[in-house]
Amino acid sequence: MIALHSILSLLLTALYLLVVVYLIRGWAVLKRANLKGAVLNTKITVLIAARDEEERIRYTIEDIIAQDYPKHLTEVIIVDDHSSDSTADIIRSYALQGITLMQLQADRPLNSYKKKAIAEAIERSTGDLMVATDADCRMGPKWLSSIASYYETHDKVMISSPVTYFEERSLFERLQTLEFSYLIGIGAAFIGNGRASTCNGANLAYSKAVFHEVGGFAGIDDLASGDDELLLQKVAERYPGRIGFFKHREAVVYTHAKHTLTEFLQQRRRWASKSTRYKDKKIVALAVCIWLFNLSLVANALLGFYDVYFFELFLLQFLLKFLFETAFLLPITSFFKRSNLVALLIVLAPIHIIYFVYVGLMGNTSKYSWKGRIVR
Repeated sequence: MIALHSILSLLLTALYLLVVVYLIRGWAVLKRANLKGAVLNTKITVLIAARDEEERIRYTIEDIIAQDYPKHLTEVIIVDDHSSDSTADIIRSYALQGITLMQLQADRPLNSYKKKAIAEAIERSTGDLMVATDADCRMGPKWLSSIASYYETHDKVMISSPVTYFEERSLFERLQTLEFSYLIGIGAAFIGNGRASTCNGANLAYSKAVFHEVGGFAGIDDLASGDDELLLQKVAERYPGRIGFFKHREAVVYTHAKHTLTEFLQQRRRWASKSTRYKDKKIVALAVCIWLFNLSLVANALLGFYDVYFFELFLLQFLLKFLFETAFLLPITSFFKRSNLVALLIVLAPIHIIYFVYVGLMGNTSKYSWKGRIVR
């Protein structure tokens, strides 16, 4: 029995290490894009769904207004999703600077108000390229022009661009930044390897025509989350090879980590809730195997209290995991100019094992609270 357990643990470890090697390759394949030849004549619509964002939305709007992209080619539509604070009033105050406010009018209870908000904004839009971000994000002045340049020179129908956390106020938030870099790296690496699977809706661009061609959010509109990854997978099914990751610092969008553990876990449960709806079932199977690998780490650590052999097995698994993840994270954090964060992996790695097992279970079995609503 012990021998079988050991073989299974080592097989799961080997599988995980192969996945990390695959990710390292995918990130390395992505080179700095050559943007020569762009003429910047694409009409862009910036899409934002906002709910109770009075604290930060003004900074997001100011950053968008400050973009160096031609104003006559820029449209900004912000949909207020039944905010109970002054979000709508703040948006409305920028009307003379080209910011359009839409107020979501849901005639029945929904599980995904955000998808409805985005879909209604797209229906009203006049742009050819939709660029989605969130109401609490910051971006540099060349954000739109760099994305437009990539769109015009690389024949892509959907573009995932980098997102990172900044302005951390605690060790907990810095640990989130490191873990989030890992997640962004995974999405980028899969695209680099020609198998788009994940992305982040805080920095996602796609052709309006293609959005309609794949039926928009139809078929995935019953989930609160998934306006990014599930849409990406619908597009990938129709246009394999025409989804790009724009690995360029001028395209980076910045947002904030969660301040409390409760907020963090609610967010990650929301993200995990969409995993069973992935169109590529091989990705789902791979995610299950990675979850089992982390479960084996927990099991071996606990069994180590009864037999030191299992603790030694755990240490071997953990050491290999740590070394390979370090190799993956170093170039990603270097891209974000945050290489110093990798030193925190020794703290994050053991915590992440328990967190991964927990979220994998809870993200697909329970309702959760998000933006003051109970959703699934």
